[in-house]
Amino acid sequence: MLHSDFLAKPLSTSNVPFSMALQSQAVQHGRGPLAGLIRSQALNPVFQPIASLSDGSIFSHEALIRGPQNTPFHSPDALLAAAAQENLNFEFENHCVTLALARWGEYNESGRLFVNISADVLIQVLKHRGSEALIALIGHFGVVPRMLVLEITEYERVENMDYLACVISDIRSAGVSLALDDFGDGRSSLRLWSQLKPEFVKIDKYFTQNISQYADKIKTIQAIQQIAAIFDTALVAEGIETEDDMRVLRDLGIPFGQGYFLGRPNQTPFVHIESLAQNAMRDRRVSVLPELRRVSSAGAMSRFSVIDAPSVELVTTNNELAALFISHSKLHAVAVIDGNRPVGIINRAVFMNAYCKLYYREVWGKKPCLVHANLAPRLIERRRNVDDLIGILTSDDQRYLMDGFIITDNGRYVGLGTGEQLVRSVTETRIEAARHANPLTFLPGNIPINQHIDRLLSSGVDFVACYADLNNFKPFNDQYGYWRGDEMIRLLARLAVAHCDPQRDFVGHVGGDDFIILYQSADWHQQCQNIIAKFAELAIALFDEPARAAGGIHADDRYGVPRFFPLTTLSIGAVKVRGGELATAEQVASIAARAKHKAKMAGEGFFIQEN
Repeated sequence: MLHSDFLAKPLSTSNVPFSMALQSQAVQHGRGPLAGLIRSQALNPVFQPIASLSDGSIFSHEALIRGPQNTPFHSPDALLAAAAQENLNFEFENHCVTLALARWGEYNESGRLFVNISADVLIQVLKHRGSEALIALIGHFGVVPRMLVLEITEYERVENMDYLACVISDIRSAGVSLALDDFGDGRSSLRLWSQLKPEFVKIDKYFTQNISQYADKIKTIQAIQQIAAIFDTALVAEGIETEDDMRVLRDLGIPFGQGYFLGRPNQTPFVHIESLAQNAMRDRRVSVLPELRRVSSAGAMSRFSVIDAPSVELVTTNNELAALFISHSKLHAVAVIDGNRPVGIINRAVFMNAYCKLYYREVWGKKPCLVHANLAPRLIERRRNVDDLIGILTSDDQRYLMDGFIITDNGRYVGLGTGEQLVRSVTETRIEAARHANPLTFLPGNIPINQHIDRLLSSGVDFVACYADLNNFKPFNDQYGYWRGDEMIRLLARLAVAHCDPQRDFVGHVGGDDFIILYQSADWHQQCQNIIAKFAELAIALFDEPARAAGGIHADDRYGVPRFFPLTTLSIGAVKVRGGELATAEQVASIAARAKHKAKMAGEGFFIQEN
């Protein structure tokens, strides 16, 4: 919502006691279109709101510049290009700052104002005129210094950061705040953040746009939040253009936001953010954060139990190698190295079988042991992912399982690994990954489920926790095998996702045929019934024709007793969780599991437990 009681009027910057308002010789005599626009006072400031993402209130405005409407120079990009072409970067930027301050002063606004200024221009202005002149300019236009935020741009070009920090310290002592623009766009400087300690840092729109769809962007934002906490800096998310992105950024705890969804740049300041944004702010339902499809186990090799095994050299004899194996009874193999570089691996069993043959020691004992080496050993860098070792398990060359593999650090020999260690580490890695994302359905696993429940509980919103489980699934799985059993589980996963609002409702796969659905949608009751009905309709196709005709299958129960099992159906137990009633994710899961058990016992497929 905009101020309507002020009509935009041409700005007059005459008698401004500062060189920023004075037109240089280049502007006065320039023949380019930008010089003409500056001389004719044809450029105008516009203001875009910066809002609090916690309640939607207007926190500040950013001043931007626009050329005449319906001309090629209306957009800021065209103006910047013209400034570079006419060599008027300094004059153009000074003019924009002056226009912004003058217009804001005419509005007599009491709120904060963000004004863009490049680090180079700020340094030049303060170097030649000093901080007192800048403060005088601000005061001349009736702007309160403590309500002004200088938004530093193009700071990647700063050659003397120490000097910039010094001059900024002078203006900060007068109450002016500092912001860094477009942090994370590849040009920003973490050192500058640390050195200047700005009150505000704006996150580049690359990381905020479509954040509701990309888990890696969320991880990046969370990393930036950790840095901001260290430096006590408030973050502003730029480029918010959709309701879903705004909700995610709000739920992540980003304090301020800016973008078209909240308000487009306008000649007059805003009183309220756009009505659609206001409505979204009032809706306190928790957003569903996208999950990484696969949890990275990068660096897992660093935790791998490396065998600190001795090595042999190219000239080591067979007798010396035999003595080494005898003195190290548990050593399964030994690496052959050339300097620090491993070139082969010798299997203990293979070597000792040869060494124990008749006359071997007499004929071959003093000759190099290299003849027994596998000269194509598997070399694994210590910083590699454990998953990279899966190729050893699936390789047709079983020597790698018997010999194990050589672990290196930057190509230098570190130690050995065994096939047994490999199987154990890969299994542990996969189990840990499954806690984050189920490998069959790719739905969030136990850890993300608990994290989302915690977010719901901490927000105080009402939600419905549903526990879904298949009836008579084990005999079906035993009868038709795991492949068809997996198909049935994937069918349930697809139906659960299809009957949920992806931005409001969370679907998680606990494991096996157990699923959790956390509803914030008002139509949750109907959606649950739709899932049950649709599953009953589609799951029949996974049975053979005789089973479909009989309405079930004959199989042994868990006690080995033959019996008839009806066709597989779905049961869902639901519990309404009201804000403040429960404290932990474990409590929610426990109550939902009891509701699921009652749904299965009731035989009707659906049970609602009033908490």
